[in-house]
Formats: sequence, C-alpha cells, structure tokens
Amino acid sequence: MATTDRQAATLALAHALSAAERGLAVIPLSRTKLPALRSPHRDDPEPSGPPCRGECGRFGHGIHDASTDPARIRALFAAAPRATGYGIACGLPPHHLIGVDLDIKTGTDSFAALRELARRHLFTIPATVIVLTPSGGRHLWLSGPPDVVVPNSAGRLAPGIDIRGAGGYLVGPGSHTDHGPYTTAPGTARLAPAPCPPALLRLLLPPPRAHHPASPPADGHGRGLVQFVLAAHEGQRNTRLFWAACRAYEDGIGPALVTPLVDAALSTGLSEHEARATIASAARLAGHRP
Repeated sequence: MATTDRQAATLALAHALSAAERGLAVIPLSRTKLPALRSPHRDDPEPSGPPCRGECGRFGHGIHDASTDPARIRALFAAAPRATGYGIACGLPPHHLIGVDLDIKTGTDSFAALRELARRHLFTIPATVIVLTPSGGRHLWLSGPPDVVVPNSAGRLAPGIDIRGAGGYLVGPGSHTDHGPYTTAPGTARLAPAPCPPALLRLLLPPPRAHHPASPPADGHGRGLVQFVLAAHEGQRNTRLFWAACRAYEDGIGPALVTPLVDAALSTGLSEHEARATIASAARLAGHRP
C-alpha cells in the first residue's frame, strides 16, 4: 500500500524523535529532501549584516533549526505538516557526525572508489550505521573529533563520493521522498556512528592553499606549516591547526613544532588550551603520545 503524506509525516516525526534520543539533532524535510519550513526572512530587504541563523526566534532557518529537544521537534513538525522526512545535522556534539554519501547516479562506481581510497591510504571502514537511499546509494555514518571541523564537499575525494560535514545534513532513515524511502541497512540500525579512521579524516580536511609567506616566525623545519596556520580565518582556525599538526607528526617534526604551532594559533585568536588540545588530538591520530 502506498504511504500517504499524513502517514509519512507521522512516521517521519516518530523517526526524528527516535534519532533525537540518540543525540542526533534533526529538522523536518519535504519530499524534495529540502528543509520543510520556508525562511521567515524571504520577504525582508537585503540584510546589512550577517544573515539570521535563528536569533529571531522563528522557525525556517534550515539546519540552524536542528534540535534534540522533543518539544521543539514536535513544534517544528507542527509548523511543517507536509514534512515527510527529517534531516540529521552533521558536525554537532555528541557524535560530530560525518556522512559519506556514496552515489550511483553519476555513472561511476563510488563503492569501488572508496575501496581504492582505503587500499591506497591504508584504512578500513569500521562497522557503522549505513542508510540505503532510494537510488541504490548508501550513506555511511562516522563520528569525528570534537575539535575538528570537516567541511562539506562533492566529488572531491572521488567521483560519486560526497561528504556531509559541519553545516550539512543527512536524510534520516524512515524518511519518504519523491524517489522513495530511506532505510537502515540490516544489522546497522542500533550501531553508534563509528569513529572516522584517522587516514580518512585527513583526506576530508581541506588541502593547504597557496600562500606567500611574509616574514617567517621561526627558522628550521615546518615553516610552511606554521604559515599555513597563520593564514587561517575565523571558522577554519582549528581545522588548519589540526591539519598542520597531523603533517608535522607524520613528518617526524611534531614535538619540535608544538610551540611554533601554538604561537601561530594564538595569533589567529585561538586560546592556548584550544590550540594544545587540537595538537594533542592530531598527535594521537598520528599514533604519537602528545
């Protein structure tokens, strides 16, 4: 029997509340997989400052509406009675979810591409939640470190492999879309998102951008890594520091570069505690004792 919109809406809310119980922040989605609530600012004049991300207190800010609070989730779905699915926000505590979206609609074998990446970079995808998409693709759920921001990307790792990171969302299992339902792969529904393998995590971070160093802060090895951190803007400071620290430990100069990296991070606005915690996380991922 075909699922009616009312049935789909009821199921979507039930699944969304279940996801929230597991610490996953959710929003209602339409059958097109887009947020089901329209922006309350759609008729406003051009803003003079940063766009509203929910500070106005109204619904309709996309992923910024995401919540694990049952009362707020019910209110979101009540405001979106035609919602037939739900989205799960990535990058938020406690799981810091990373979604690996393996697509088959591009005419490429994304599954083979992921296996090749794993072989080449020496990592194994652990047992984790797998969501089956209506098109035959898969979403792999992984968790990331709390001090690392994984960006969204499309096809950067390989054709057909998209990454859902901070600011992105995954269509939750139990959702109904125009193309069909999203379901959990057998045997994975009750699993927790597995930690992202360190080698894969490094691939997900943005590559260093070309830059023209001015006056290097110190002589010796790692000058380029320090400059890479110094060039960070707000929103990418932790990510750049983590990437540089990983490279330093992989090159065997991690311990010697801790102080220059901390100094560089302090100059970008990070606190010493944040900087040292990020470098320690990189050291652990690289197999070193901080």
